[in-house]
Amino acid sequence: MTLVQAASLLRTRQISAQELTTAFLERIQRLNPIINAFITVDHEGAMQAAKQADARLNNGTATPMTGIPIGVKDLFCTENLTTTCGSKMLAQFRPPYESTVTRKLKEAGAVILGKTNMDEFAMGSSNETSFFGPVKNPWDISRIPGGSSGGSAAALAAQLALATIGSDTGGSIRQPAALTGITGLKPTYGRVSRSGMIAFASSLDQAGPMAWSAADAAMVLHTIAGYDPLDSTSIQADVPDYVNALATRMDGIRIGIPTEYRPDNLNAEIQKALTEAEQTFRDLGASLVPISLPHTRYAIPTYYIIAPAEASSNLARYDGIRFGYRCDDPKDLKDMYTRSRNEGFGAEVKRRIMLGTYVLSSGYYDAYYRKAQKVRRLIADDFHQAFQHVDLILTPTTPTTAFPLGDKIDDPIAMYLSDLFTISVNLAGLPAMSIPCGADQLGLPIGMQMIAPILKEDKLLSAAHAFQTATPWHQRKPEP
Repeated sequence: MTLVQAASLLRTRQISAQELTTAFLERIQRLNPIINAFITVDHEGAMQAAKQADARLNNGTATPMTGIPIGVKDLFCTENLTTTCGSKMLAQFRPPYESTVTRKLKEAGAVILGKTNMDEFAMGSSNETSFFGPVKNPWDISRIPGGSSGGSAAALAAQLALATIGSDTGGSIRQPAALTGITGLKPTYGRVSRSGMIAFASSLDQAGPMAWSAADAAMVLHTIAGYDPLDSTSIQADVPDYVNALATRMDGIRIGIPTEYRPDNLNAEIQKALTEAEQTFRDLGASLVPISLPHTRYAIPTYYIIAPAEASSNLARYDGIRFGYRCDDPKDLKDMYTRSRNEGFGAEVKRRIMLGTYVLSSGYYDAYYRKAQKVRRLIADDFHQAFQHVDLILTPTTPTTAFPLGDKIDDPIAMYLSDLFTISVNLAGLPAMSIPCGADQLGLPIGMQMIAPILKEDKLLSAAHAFQTATPWHQRKPEP
């Protein structure tokens, strides 16, 4: 069932939160050894939360999210519940505090089933860099689910939760959403608090919901969005009623089709699915407008200068002293620093730390990092100009469908290109979402990306809901 359907059954007491939670915990116990979507499953905490949810449902103090079982990406700190970030470095870390996102979910009465697997420190596009092993795509367990929120995507696709929370630094919600056939929303930078969210690249990271439908995502976003004084980058803006903003028509909406996002070598099946989606939008009353985003071609090199630079700074705190992994029997302080970081971090994390340290170093800062920030401004300006003429922008989410495990793990450049269509959105701080729009000849899901102006998540959700009202793609689920 969808989150909306489950919430209705809970409110009318046709099912209890404890019954629902038990069903999901049993399903996790059966399928997680195959999918590897969860790192930590909190059986005791989930059942206690479900018991409290039932009390709220009975006494009339419930919210729409009360009793809803969800999974949370393992980079959101959860008080006294292991938070690993998919890394050996934090494999035993139990935070003494709660992230704002998980606190809001708990206050709303949601039931957190556990922490979902992810690429180490959110660095990856396939969920193969996790210290706890790769996540498998429920549509075909020989293939990747996408990353870095691959555990959250796979948990939902395998129906191990009714919704999940991911994070998106360069496409890490939208890309796995596309590859697993679910709906994934990356909100405006600052719309959802980053307090208690373990940082990868602080100017790019953003938390968001992953769900079966736009209606489900709207319910989750309404719960976790809003200003947070604990986050200096949080936006002070009212949170709209995303659920009531949903529409089934798109009359008068102008959708931009950027030429730069339709390369000649784009997968033919993805191109066909997008062409059919465009016709659906026309049938719903929207008009399609050709636009240009000329600096898009610089997005990947710009991102892979800025993001590693910020990562090298953020990950400097993991030194084997205050928390995290510490090597055995260090000879001296330098040996402890060196061995703790070498043994605690995986290859991809070390690659990005080295790259980031290089571009920030004396003599290279101006040549690389400063120039990348200037290009970032140009990319954002492209979007600003485009939104003078259109309401939304439609693009592919990924250049291919889910590829086999191990196919690109030894080719970092090929792996980075998996985020070709998503990275520029993070550089510009815009909201965007991926929704299912087709399937390839193997039955693997195809996703399309919709982009909106800053703080216009309501427009995104409304357009996605209209599309999903007219099409069945979001209803497809892999065999259990």
